[in-house]
Amino acid sequence: MHDAQLDYYGKRLATCSSDRTVKVFDVVDGDTQRTGGHTLKGHTGPVWQVAWAHPKFGNILASCSYDGKALIWKEQPGQGSAGGGWSKIKEHTLHTASVNSVSWAPHEIGAILACASSDGKISVLSFKNDGQWDAACFPPTESAAMPVSWAPPHPPASLISPQSTTTPPIKRFRFCRLRQPCKNLGLSRDSRRPHDWVRDVAWAPSIGLPRSYIATASQDRTVLIWTKDGAGPWVKNQLYPPPAAQQAGAAPAKSSGRFDDVVWRVSWSLAGNLLAVSCGDGKVTLWKETLKGEWECVSDMDS
Repeated sequence: MHDAQLDYYGKRLATCSSDRTVKVFDVVDGDTQRTGGHTLKGHTGPVWQVAWAHPKFGNILASCSYDGKALIWKEQPGQGSAGGGWSKIKEHTLHTASVNSVSWAPHEIGAILACASSDGKISVLSFKNDGQWDAACFPPTESAAMPVSWAPPHPPASLISPQSTTTPPIKRFRFCRLRQPCKNLGLSRDSRRPHDWVRDVAWAPSIGLPRSYIATASQDRTVLIWTKDGAGPWVKNQLYPPPAAQQAGAAPAKSSGRFDDVVWRVSWSLAGNLLAVSCGDGKVTLWKETLKGEWECVSDMDS
């Protein structure tokens, strides 16, 4: 299994794996129901990621695969007591290599899907009012595009300086390339860049405060948090996981700045004040920023 995502309400679980299928389960009282699940078939290669659209657009799910395609699925209403099924409503074949990541834009912007591919291209699918899909593609980068993440729709400091109600939400996303810095962050090619694959990137939700946060997870077992105050530059902060000896209550030891295994995913809480870090050894840690601007581990759990 490569990915698992709950829908907006936490009532549906979508998974994808190397068997080229996407599976959708109902979640009742925190447990997945093994009966009544749906298996979506359409990819011809391993499926890397799934993403739910906002429920205002219906029950819509996107998936991406090694086969170079991004598929969009929609649940059709059932008749009578019978439940509805899932059908493929869009097959996106603009890319010529593996599509590694898909991400829906904030619902305030619309039904817009960003796709990152190993061919170095970033494509954006937009659902139009006439029921058709419009596709746009950004020029290819010099290396594979890996994860992609949308910015919050509202500009920083909107809580302090309210924006006009006629101002449309901003459309911004960030993606990372294989063995390269994150695109459009304004970073130079120096020691700031990750030394290995960037596995995941996540833009923190905004509650209208002046500061913006982006977290990146790398194959080299590091997690970086980039912060930006207003119009200032992006500043790098690295997470320093506590050594095992310190976790056990022994004398404090200096952290190496690397997790025990490859970091696969980073995910922000809805308020953007907690960061969850998931590693290949099954351990998940929660991180929070202190008043001094430092990041500390506030909880850890094993799968």
